[in-house]
Amino acid sequence: MRLIMELRGDGISDRRVLAAIERVRREEFVPDLFRKDAYDNRALPIGNGQTISQPSVVAFMTQALKLDTRMRVLEIGTGSGYQAAVLAKLCARVYTVERHRDLLREAQQIFEQQRIGNVTTRFGDGMKGWPEQAPFDRILVTAAADGVVPAALFEQLRPDGILVAPVGNAFGTQHIFRYSFDADGELIEERLWPVRFVPLVVGKS
Repeated sequence: MRLIMELRGDGISDRRVLAAIERVRREEFVPDLFRKDAYDNRALPIGNGQTISQPSVVAFMTQALKLDTRMRVLEIGTGSGYQAAVLAKLCARVYTVERHRDLLREAQQIFEQQRIGNVTTRFGDGMKGWPEQAPFDRILVTAAADGVVPAALFEQLRPDGILVAPVGNAFGTQHIFRYSFDADGELIEERLWPVRFVPLVVGKS
């Protein structure tokens, strides 16, 4: 409850997003060493140089997607699986891609344990998206693109879709951006919030 009140204070107003955050047990997605800190509003390490994002960032990015229960969502960067679990409470299906095989295995085990059945996972290069399952209603990127979001992701987005991603290099300023298209198909870019994410990288490991 303390965390939910803090999120409201940070400007998270979507009740469905707050309810999803409340229903997902964040302690299941963090290493045992940090379980006592699971409901602190901060990022925590999960291995492979990756982190589980702080709850306020998860909530803000989820709110920015403007989800409904019929949508299919592509997530780039499964990480711990926490963001995907939150998305799964709010849409029809989540397709999530992760380049670290051991992180993906751990996330898959948690999805099974928590009986989260509407998340489909893939090991691979997130910058390529998941073309076989495209188009997507929404796309969420959970690592920072250095300067520009990969064109392949926009190509897999529906014309009326929304893409949310952090943009900026690892040593400079990063912001969450929301992208959509107007009636003429022109890209609309909104800068929303300063953040700090690990970089979006190519390939598998």
